[in-house]
Amino acid sequence: MSKLPMVGALFWTIKIVATTLGESASNFVSMAPLNLGYATCAIIFLVAFALTLTMQLKVDRFRPAVFWSVILATSIVGTAMSDFMNRTAGLGYAGGAIVLTTLLLIVLIGWRVTGQTMDVERIATTKGEVLYWTATLVSNTLGTSSGDFLSNGLDIGFRDSALLLSGAMLLILAAHYWTPISGTVLFWAAYVLTRPLGAVAENAVEKPVAQGGLGVGTTITSAALLAVLVVLVGYQLLTHRHQTRTVDTAPPTGGQHDHQPSVRG
Repeated sequence: MSKLPMVGALFWTIKIVATTLGESASNFVSMAPLNLGYATCAIIFLVAFALTLTMQLKVDRFRPAVFWSVILATSIVGTAMSDFMNRTAGLGYAGGAIVLTTLLLIVLIGWRVTGQTMDVERIATTKGEVLYWTATLVSNTLGTSSGDFLSNGLDIGFRDSALLLSGAMLLILAAHYWTPISGTVLFWAAYVLTRPLGAVAENAVEKPVAQGGLGVGTTITSAALLAVLVVLVGYQLLTHRHQTRTVDTAPPTGGQHDHQPSVRG
């Protein structure tokens, strides 16, 4: 049984909210108001990532709260690592984006070579799940770099970058319905793009007006996004429990060797 969620509108909505919160929460810890620095923030949330990932690998089926906790941890640590690479280590936005894009391609190609399925709804082995989370961590780190490269490196600005990335997501959606392009390829393209979309959207709201944002601030932005995330994950948890209970109590429809299908929300 796969421990990853079904991919649909709810999945993408929560993914965007979680990755947007990851950007805001990382800024909250590494910059104002806590000002702990990028390296300290990265270390703290690497530990959080390790703990949540351990829980995810140990559960026996899809658990929404656990799964999205890992996604959130990868988003926060990815933001901190990206900012450290680009700003403190001096790679710059373009340099960081190139390095992380290369690393993500290596991870995805290596995954392909292992023979493990890249269809996330069919991942049912520990090895496949580890590969999934490795790709997730790298893609969420890349997302911050690519978002910063678009909005700052190319001087497009936060809002225009968000519109550009939203357009790219719509093109992927259209390709899903009207082209023969592999669904797995389109999934990973969208999966990677949700991170820079969340990054630039968050910056467009949080950053001061002088920097092209709305000036809402990190604290309010983080609190609002966390509230939305809790509501969405709670809704998914309730619907998932209902679906699972329905399947578990349904009478068998075939012979004695038939198996009931698993249902994930």
